Amino acid sequence: MSTSIPRTTPVQETSCTCAMLRRTARRVTQAYDAALRPAGLRLTQYSILANLDRAPGLTITALAERLVMDRTTLTRNLRPLERAGWVARGPGADARARTLALTAAGRATVERARPFWQAAERSFRAGLGPERAGALRDLLDEAARAAERPASR
Repeated sequence: MSTSIPRTTPVQETSCTCAMLRRTARRVTQAYDAALRPAGLRLTQYSILANLDRAPGLTITALAERLVMDRTTLTRNLRPLERAGWVARGPGADARARTLALTAAGRATVERARPFWQAAERSFRAGLGPERAGALRDLLDEAARAAERPASR
């Protein structure tokens, strides 16, 4: 005689908010990567370079916080940018800290890539429509803030 365990309706993976956000982020990233390909960059690389262009002299920790990225992941992503001669490390406020700065070649790379990124951004916003694109950015900001709060038990 077997006992049956009551089955509950399984939650479909696509109903998971996090899974849906990650799937969407991958698709959007693919579109931006394709747009940036003529500049020889991926979106992650462009994002690092653009942030350093806007805020030179950030430490690795400060840049990682700004990008909401682990320091180790950022360090791994910085290596090819440093090898390409686009990013240089300099001394920080103390012996342990290192600041990051774009080199002249890094600034030129950002300038060359910026129109490709702008085209991708315009295309994405046009696809949603200006009002919905703005509402999406607002909602994503709210979602990021909500994710920072501890989960209720």
